[in-house]
Amino acid sequence: MSGATLKLGCIADDFTGATDLANNLVRAGMRVVQTIGVPSGPLGTEVDAVVVALKSRTIPADQAVAQSLGALRWLQSQGAQQIYFKYCSTFDSTPTGNIGPVTDALMDALGSDFSIATPAFPDNKRTVFKGYLFAGDVLLNESGMQNHPLTPMTDPNLVRVLQSQTRRKVGLMDHSVVAQGADAIRSRIAALKAEGVGIAIVDAVSNDDLLRMGPALADLPLVTAGSGVAIALPANFGLQPSNQAAALPAASGLQAVVSGSCSVATNAQVAHFIASGRPALALQPLRMAAGDDVVREALDWARPHLASGPVLVYSTAEPDDVRSIQAQLGVEQAGALVEQTLAAIARGLVELGVRQLVVAGGETSGACVQALGIAQMRIGGQIDPGVPWCHAASPAAPEGLHIALKSGNFGSTDFFTKAFTSLQG
Repeated sequence: MSGATLKLGCIADDFTGATDLANNLVRAGMRVVQTIGVPSGPLGTEVDAVVVALKSRTIPADQAVAQSLGALRWLQSQGAQQIYFKYCSTFDSTPTGNIGPVTDALMDALGSDFSIATPAFPDNKRTVFKGYLFAGDVLLNESGMQNHPLTPMTDPNLVRVLQSQTRRKVGLMDHSVVAQGADAIRSRIAALKAEGVGIAIVDAVSNDDLLRMGPALADLPLVTAGSGVAIALPANFGLQPSNQAAALPAASGLQAVVSGSCSVATNAQVAHFIASGRPALALQPLRMAAGDDVVREALDWARPHLASGPVLVYSTAEPDDVRSIQAQLGVEQAGALVEQTLAAIARGLVELGVRQLVVAGGETSGACVQALGIAQMRIGGQIDPGVPWCHAASPAAPEGLHIALKSGNFGSTDFFTKAFTSLQG
């Protein structure tokens, strides 16, 4: 690849978040490839943006920093003109990171004295007002995120949350400034820098706010955000929306869904799929821990059902059930067991002929992509805000398969059935 063509180099802290970001860039006219981890050599294809997908959201902060800096070095070697650090639209993290430490490390490496931070993604009802993050009509800590099994979020004030993670002074650019447009935003950036602010939380309650923000961010070496701001950046490079940017090969093969998310949205999607009469199999983490061959049982169950349409294999549960399992197995062991089991099932399904695969949950998506040996994905059209279909080669499917990686909180209630219909369309 000619390094001069790479306009935007992106680092995402999980795999579904990476496709979420890539989806918005494609919609805005960029040709995008998502890599699984940091590539070992040049990309080998000409694109406008590369999203390096890491699995760094919940690992120790020093490891997240090291992985992110490795991604930065590779993107710089490919000629990236601007860097984008992408985290979740729920800004979820541990009390000590990893958003703050990674942002600090990237700013240091780039010699940057200022960046913005906003997880706003209005298309998915994530908005920021006066520095507070809303999910739909409620504050983040009332949305169900306070029960997240790995990164519970109990404080919706993003200035406070980020300040606890970074050594830089965190400030606020509120909606009264953003609403005035790019010139007002630039002036506010200058004023914040004069006050010693290194990172500013930026309000956004609509896509118009994000689009007003875009031109003012053109000269920043580093942008940190959820995926929302991505709709405004391609225009800085002279690009406009184009259907060609989202073109993928025609779909074929069997269809399946694997779900490891326990979010409110995914629970509803699982219930809808079951209510529609489609075949669904629930996995029991305690049986996994006991050493039962849950993978073989799931594949034996799926085999006769696959010919008649999509099947669902899931380990989704309500918060009380999740806490009960974690109490018996431990938080990390419970999560790892589910991820590893679903990843092995996903690979087995592909070996059975599945070529259209939906994966729900960020950690589950990371495990499944790694189990399938996928190195990079071409990003296609959107199913729902933040979730595109992708196309990738795998040792289990050398000719390629279509795969959608869905963040637990994303998608309409009928997502698991709608996804396959949209791909055929």
